[in-house]
Amino acid sequence: MRPNVLFVTLDQFRGDSYGAAGHPLVRTPNLDAIAAAGVRFARHYAQAAPCAPGRAALYTGTYQMNNRVVANGTPLDYRFDNVARAALRAGYNPVMFGYTDQAADPRRITDPNDPRLSNWEGVLPGFEELLCLDERHAPWLAWLQSLGYTDKVVTDPEYALSTEHKRPAEHSVTQFLTDHFLDWLNTQDGPWFAHTSFIRPHPPYRAAGEYEAMYSPADCPPPLPIPEPIHRYHAMLLQGTPCPSDPAKLAYLCAQYYGMISEVDHHLGRIVAALKARGEWDNTVIVITADHGEQLGDQGLQQKCGYFESSYHIIGIVRDPAHTAGHGTVVNDFTENVDILPTLCELMDVPVPVQCDGLPLTPFLRGERPPHWRSSAHYEWDWRDLAIAQREHPWPWDRSLERKNLAVLRTDAHAYVQFGNGDWLCFDLAADPSWQTQKTDPAVVLPLAQEMLVWRQQHLDRQLTGMLLRDGGIGRHPDPVSVS
Repeated sequence: MRPNVLFVTLDQFRGDSYGAAGHPLVRTPNLDAIAAAGVRFARHYAQAAPCAPGRAALYTGTYQMNNRVVANGTPLDYRFDNVARAALRAGYNPVMFGYTDQAADPRRITDPNDPRLSNWEGVLPGFEELLCLDERHAPWLAWLQSLGYTDKVVTDPEYALSTEHKRPAEHSVTQFLTDHFLDWLNTQDGPWFAHTSFIRPHPPYRAAGEYEAMYSPADCPPPLPIPEPIHRYHAMLLQGTPCPSDPAKLAYLCAQYYGMISEVDHHLGRIVAALKARGEWDNTVIVITADHGEQLGDQGLQQKCGYFESSYHIIGIVRDPAHTAGHGTVVNDFTENVDILPTLCELMDVPVPVQCDGLPLTPFLRGERPPHWRSSAHYEWDWRDLAIAQREHPWPWDRSLERKNLAVLRTDAHAYVQFGNGDWLCFDLAADPSWQTQKTDPAVVLPLAQEMLVWRQQHLDRQLTGMLLRDGGIGRHPDPVSVS
């Protein structure tokens, strides 16, 4: 029998911010239990930030250099396969609770008044959206109004989120999403595929109800310092996305972030309990990851940006009940969000799409290590949307926007940063994991730059490269899958 599939995404969830990762403060008993019943990927990385670019890589299994979603609002090319379409081919009716932040391809929209042309928080093609919790949070606000709340709480979603600490945790947006998923779950009588996309932990930094006081700011670890010398791009970020300069305010922000994590953990526990009560725990694949990380004051920054790994090292847990040999293991190899789609395809018994830059994690789930696994992690950041707002860039002669990007190669010992304008940085993380020590020795830097070049060459778009239109057509897919 086909397994159920629960695909969970969290927003801005750092890989070092939950108990299973050995965090000295944050209590996440349910995440710990899911990891103990599956596999935890300790060095799991998102491929881009902010939300839409990070999710495009996650949902399509492609690096940003191939999917080209470079900002919140960049359309996702309709030609790309994705996790929902793969689920459809496997015979599921994939449903979604929350949001996917994927702007529609405008070339497929003929009505100039179509609202999708003015809203970047679209639904990933293939999903049936059962609960829409985009930035407007309309269903949640309507529910709060039905509970008796009035005025700004039910009309301003940002205000409603920032004041969750003033209301019972049972009225939070996390509770609301979980309740809707559990109500739907109780109606299912066959194999299902559900994507629950939680917005927490995410700004505004105020945890709901009692979670607001769950952690003392005094117990929160200090952030990583700003490295010297400061690169000019880092200086730009310090102007645009600085963290609070008051240490007490920054510590409070961290305490709220951890409180939101513990609240999400509580509701994941409710979901696990429901699966067990329905007798579905031993037939449900669970994948838990995030779209990107959170700086939390590291290097003087807040939210997600730049080239430091606090913005890209994220949570990664996969539980496959069919493969018990890997249960309870911790994988310290580098894994990436582009690996999630290939993994789900193998677990659903459908071919891995040729477009995928990632690799299936299924050998690790079986307790095996693949013989030729990657030795580094990769992520990208594009900030052309900031430059577009500053001045015109007439095409085709002005190519300055194509230089507003960077790529990072993160190995065991180093992090090499290549900027689109030719600048580069190299950090010695073996000697100093706080990203304070830079290397300039060509004997160190040149091999890393060459490795990044090889990485980019090996991941060029390959969707038609394996086919030859002769003798009836040959290649990886003689009868290509039609994407609808």
